[in-house]
Amino acid sequence: MDARAAAPHERTPAAAWHALAADAALAALDAPAGGLSAAEAARRLAHYGRNELPPPPRRSAFARFLAQFDNLLIYVLLAAAAVTLSLGHTVDAAAIVGVVLINAIIGFVQEGRAERALAALQGMLAARATVLRGGERHEIAAAELVPGDWVLVAAGDRVPADLRLLRARNLRADEAALTGESVPVDKSVDAVAADAPLAERSPMLYAGTTVVFGQGMGVVVATGSATELGRIGALVSGVTELATPLARKLDQFARRITAFIVVGCALAYVYGTTVQDFGAVDLFLALVGLAVAAIPEGLPAIVTITLAIGTQTMARRNAIVRRLPAVETLGSVTVICTDKTGTLTKNEMTVVQVVLPARTLAVSGSGYAPEGGFAHDGRAIDPTADAQLVEFARCALLCNDAELRHRDGEWQLVGDPTEGALLALALKAELDADAERKAAPRVDEIPFDSELRLMATLHHDHRGHARVYLKGAPERVLELCVTAADGHPLARPYWERALAQAAGAGRRVLALATAEFAPGTVALSIDDLTPRFTLLGLAAMIDPPRPEAIAAVAECRAAGVRVKMITGDHAATAAAIGAQLGLAAAQPLTGPEVEALAEAQLAARLAATDVVARASPEHKLRLVMALQAGGEIVAMTGDGANDAPALKRADIGVAMGKKGTDAAKEAAEIVLADDNFASIANAVREGRVIYDNIKKSLLFVLPTNGGQAGVILLAVLLGLALPVTAAQILWVNMVTTVTLALALAFEPAEPDVMARPPRAPAEPLITRPLASRIVYVSVLMVAAVFAAFEWELAASGSLAAARTAAVNMIVAGELLYLFNVRHFIESSWSRETLTGNRIALAVAALLALLQAGFTFAPFAHLLFGTAAPTPGTWVVIGALAVLLFGAVEAEKAWLRRRGMQRM
Repeated sequence: MDARAAAPHERTPAAAWHALAADAALAALDAPAGGLSAAEAARRLAHYGRNELPPPPRRSAFARFLAQFDNLLIYVLLAAAAVTLSLGHTVDAAAIVGVVLINAIIGFVQEGRAERALAALQGMLAARATVLRGGERHEIAAAELVPGDWVLVAAGDRVPADLRLLRARNLRADEAALTGESVPVDKSVDAVAADAPLAERSPMLYAGTTVVFGQGMGVVVATGSATELGRIGALVSGVTELATPLARKLDQFARRITAFIVVGCALAYVYGTTVQDFGAVDLFLALVGLAVAAIPEGLPAIVTITLAIGTQTMARRNAIVRRLPAVETLGSVTVICTDKTGTLTKNEMTVVQVVLPARTLAVSGSGYAPEGGFAHDGRAIDPTADAQLVEFARCALLCNDAELRHRDGEWQLVGDPTEGALLALALKAELDADAERKAAPRVDEIPFDSELRLMATLHHDHRGHARVYLKGAPERVLELCVTAADGHPLARPYWERALAQAAGAGRRVLALATAEFAPGTVALSIDDLTPRFTLLGLAAMIDPPRPEAIAAVAECRAAGVRVKMITGDHAATAAAIGAQLGLAAAQPLTGPEVEALAEAQLAARLAATDVVARASPEHKLRLVMALQAGGEIVAMTGDGANDAPALKRADIGVAMGKKGTDAAKEAAEIVLADDNFASIANAVREGRVIYDNIKKSLLFVLPTNGGQAGVILLAVLLGLALPVTAAQILWVNMVTTVTLALALAFEPAEPDVMARPPRAPAEPLITRPLASRIVYVSVLMVAAVFAAFEWELAASGSLAAARTAAVNMIVAGELLYLFNVRHFIESSWSRETLTGNRIALAVAALLALLQAGFTFAPFAHLLFGTAAPTPGTWVVIGALAVLLFGAVEAEKAWLRRRGMQRM
């Protein structure tokens, strides 16, 4: 072999093979007739490597566990634990470390489920391939293919590598997973323009696609990561995953609260040593208590548990979460970029219109299910009483090689999607498929040919009569017709107008015709196809939108979420589907425009249209990045390998679980088990609920922590004994996190959850109204705790009892404040406040038991230095808790009068 053939990949760019004639491609690859010799194949295998995609990088379990500690709040907690331990407070230190470990274990287990060892793109490659080597046919492992191999393919085969076709007989391939094209593509050996888009490269078969009809032979031009499929894999691995909005905001919050705690403790230390003349060691211990009080050590666990509960709720609604923070992100999206084929549509061609002589019938129903009917001018008709429709449907049934099977409650197609649509039409016309085939068995046929652009079948009726049924491209069939089904001569202008209208609406059109042949005819040839046929009508079909997707898109738009359809399909088809979905589809953007437009121009076009057609993986990726550059939070939904890079780059990727490729699932954060776009609306709703509940948790945890820290800070500033110790504060934080704060994770949706616009991407986690509430409640909590502390100290003279009273005041205040927090602005003076979240009542009872043990159990007296307060103090604590509840409700009423609707 010529040494120049050692690197055909490098010498001939992959994008140019479709522009080379077959002979030129063979010459460039140094691929002799009869295939490579075994020795040359082995040499090329050593040079190029196996026809496999590199597996995605995976973190070790230990690395995943360590990653759970990579959070600034956790660093602060660990530092507090280390300082506490160095001061001899073993119980305090152990409790802090325990909280950190629990949080880490929860995150580790969830991520372990998410990072399963999926060889997604590898699973799309064929396991075996039929090749010519040394003039002989062999079946080999697809991984052993090399550039220059001659490969044979037939209907049903998955293409094992990128092939330049050398021979093609009636060859069609399903490239939906790669290009988004919903209809199988005709293939030929003729070269096309070098700048032809991927979906129009007819002399190429691409790895991972499927041959649905015919036979062919091609020469391998690319293997492994050099294939189009491999290029998508490289795009995926090269895409930077963005932090989710929640992760970004929690990180920002952690930095701010850390800075606040450090600065506050430093200022308190300077003040205590210079103004109050505290001892350095005593003051340092007090400030450790301040830090423990201020740090919301339970917050990471609360957020993780809230997200985990959200994953269970979404799973019940057919949305499987692969990464925890993605649960919340769906609730914050401002734009959903969705693929068309199989996502908004069923990926099932459907005849929606039948054009007969002098009239046009609308066909209802979608997909391959034989459910629906026919209407003329809005009025239903009986198909069995319409002779023209019956004969049209008979032709659709008999000149057809597809099968529809009803399995597991679904209609499944075996064969070509176009023929499946015609078969479903015949069944809607109430034809009995078995009876029709027995009454007019097929004698001979002319299979569909991409050059002839038609298919013909010969049938007899058991009495010697012969009839041919014909279907194909309208312009080709019209050439063969002389009359129409009404018996009049063919009126071409009428049919051409109908054809133009259907094509303009983005529909694929087939013409159906029939002719009687001489009695006893048993063979059919191309020469028999002469102008002698009767045109039965036109079938206009489309891959229609899912009915539930139309409603889901409307719901998303009502919630302020824009929906953009990005597809590899033709612009006319995309615009037609977009209009049916209620999208801005009058001026669809196309892939070539995406390449040519500058950033500012692209942003302007995206603002004006919701439909993008003829989009390649790079186009989808650029579109997502352009939207993100404009400040949008972007969700990308899809089911094909061509969606994977954009799925990974988007703020959240949503893949289809049934018909979605493994590549799309691997790149996505959420997988829809039912392949239903309507589940997106449910997921958006659930995401908003989860974000609300996380904010409610913050609104609960921060004022209580702030109140505890304020108590210690005020004691330091005034030179008083600490009303609570660090160990007691940690007890409060732990038990209220396990009980009260956790109850907020089960909060139902606020009434306006899907009636309000999405949060502004720049909106901080702690908004100004939220911060005001936090400060307000913190001040109330400090006042109530000091009142209870001083009351018990005056009543009993016991510092231990006074501190126990202070701790119980904190807990009682938090218990009633929990019911304040259940609604941001709405009043909590209602029965629903108690009954709307039964988990809250259960955990309130649990907290009462825990607090009784803390107050009265002897071991608690030893561990926490507690003592039972006097009976009168319990009355004071209860009264102060009710006053605190009422004060928060008064602030809510004031906000409502000012017209505030959300925090």
